[in-house]
Amino acid sequence: MRKSVLKTLLFTIVILLLVLAGGSFYMLDYALGAQRLPYSTYYSQLYEQEPGIEEWVDSLKRTGTLRDTFVVLSDGERSHALYARNSAAKGKTAILVHGYKDAAVKMLPYAKLYHDVGMNFVLPDLHGHGLSDGDDIQMGWKDRIAIEEWMRIATKAFTHPGDTTRLYLHGISMGAATVMNVAGDNPAHLVAAVEDSGYTSAWDEFEKELRGRFSLPAFPLLYVTSWLCEAKYGWNFREASPLEQMAKARCPMLFIHGDADDFVPTEMVYPLYEAKQGEKELWVTKGSEHVRSLHDHPSAYRKKVMDFLRKHE
Repeated sequence: MRKSVLKTLLFTIVILLLVLAGGSFYMLDYALGAQRLPYSTYYSQLYEQEPGIEEWVDSLKRTGTLRDTFVVLSDGERSHALYARNSAAKGKTAILVHGYKDAAVKMLPYAKLYHDVGMNFVLPDLHGHGLSDGDDIQMGWKDRIAIEEWMRIATKAFTHPGDTTRLYLHGISMGAATVMNVAGDNPAHLVAAVEDSGYTSAWDEFEKELRGRFSLPAFPLLYVTSWLCEAKYGWNFREASPLEQMAKARCPMLFIHGDADDFVPTEMVYPLYEAKQGEKELWVTKGSEHVRSLHDHPSAYRKKVMDFLRKHE
């Protein structure tokens, strides 16, 4: 009798462990597996979402101002970016970072804000996105290293004799998390940064999704998946923490978040803002869902960002 019970218990434990392992591998692929589209599709999506931007983009293409490039980063990976020079820049360059499972193209409406006030801009495709190498998504953590490398590339490419290098960062969603992670490293020439709809940590975001989409608690699935991520990709969900990076950041920061955001919940912006010491501003937009603040409040968004930049030229 006892042997039968022990066998049943052992069998049950093995089954549960197999289910947990299978679920963890599924979650890792579900959350971090790259999902690319043809690059032309990103343009089509952009023009459908923001039809007013197409004429400006076409004018940049027609004059050869909007270009793309590939560079080989220090880890040997090819990274792709769109960029545009501005003759009035005098060393001022904005690097704008796209969101989760998206591409650099989607940052063109934001890039226009900076180009209109005389800046160069660079729009990288993050690892595992767009035309850049990689089969996995890094949730803005290891991405910060690539963006810091793009900052050094931009410094060399866009700074001419007599110029003063001044770099600005602007990101949305996972790109906002990337920007905050970069800001916490305090790279050279970073003057100011704007984060729009970023999360406190990869752990917090995945925990929210796990509960909201699957009605599951964090333990044990998220713990095991984070461990698998570290084993496979070299980082874990807790260390990917813009919240911790904000405590170290010295550059002025503008925090933007929609008050109707339920993908990256609005309440995440408040601890991020509190963690940042020194110069900072917070703007919570009325009625805006995830990364919709520019679309919903174009004039106010432009004014808020431009006023912030003028304070930190």
